[in-house]
Amino acid sequence: QLQASGGGLVQPGGSLRLSCAASGLPVSSYAMGWFRQAPGKEREFVAAVTWPAGTTDYVDSVRGRFTVSRDKASRTVYLQMNSLKPEDTAVYYCASSRGMWNREVHEYDYWGQGTQVTVSS
Repeated sequence: QLQASGGGLVQPGGSLRLSCAASGLPVSSYAMGWFRQAPGKEREFVAAVTWPAGTTDYVDSVRGRFTVSRDKASRTVYLQMNSLKPEDTAVYYCASSRGMWNREVHEYDYWGQGTQVTVSS
């Protein structure tokens, strides 16, 4: 139901755009979130966007550099990542939630497989 793509290797300061195809989600899906997990670390919230109004939420460490958006017609969610830093290196996941302002893993019902983002010179 969720398919994330767009990861890769990029130099510091570079950009990547992640996509998440979200077909087949139940009508209770209200918001889509992006999380990331670096080796040896817990999965952490990055950003979220609501389906109805496109309301967004960001963790402080990416605010101003990342932009989350959604295309309701194609049921696709995007994460535009600019000014990437080595500390952004992680596996990125998209997930579906029934509410907004949710930042905890357990608040998300459906998860896609991750896509690797590596920021390195």
